[in-house]
Amino acid sequence: MKEPTCLSGNSCDDRAEVKARWNPYLVGIGIGVLSWLAFGLVNQPLGISTALSSASSFCALPIMGSEGVAHNAYWAKTPFKWDGGMLFLVGTFLGSALSVLTSRTFRWEKVPATWSQRFGNSTPKRLLAAFLGGVIIMFGARMAGGCTSGHGISGSLQLALSSWTFFLTMFLFGILTALVLFRRRVSAFRKTNLTLPES
Repeated sequence: MKEPTCLSGNSCDDRAEVKARWNPYLVGIGIGVLSWLAFGLVNQPLGISTALSSASSFCALPIMGSEGVAHNAYWAKTPFKWDGGMLFLVGTFLGSALSVLTSRTFRWEKVPATWSQRFGNSTPKRLLAAFLGGVIIMFGARMAGGCTSGHGISGSLQLALSSWTFFLTMFLFGILTALVLFRRRVSAFRKTNLTLPES
């Protein structure tokens, strides 16, 4: 495997993470097989945002009380229950934890290196940005009726027009956002990798 290029000022600890990454083709096959199992065994598509929204009702209990949660229009429609979506949500967390532990790449990190190089090492600023980003993502997923797994995987493999619209729009704006937020890093990466070796 090709060693990653370490940009000026970067830590090269990322080499271990790159080597620990799974083969994307095998992962794609695995997701396809998992989709078959989800439809065949629990008659549900893969999806995570609905289950996460349902589980969030527990966070609202101390503020709204059980009656307030029960009378909430959204939670009344999608109450917490141990179905395929909830198992997928829990399995995603446990699977990622198992993967990072077995690959020995786990580490506590409040401010990722990619973020600190562009926006500094302020922990409150990073946490606020992460929180606001999560709110926007969840709002968009609920408004669209699905997330990257619900629309991007389950919907697109069924050739649903709404899912392909979501999928392509997500990629387009993801690329544009990355270019806007991390343009300095992209520029440095291009300069490093386009430099011709001296003869």
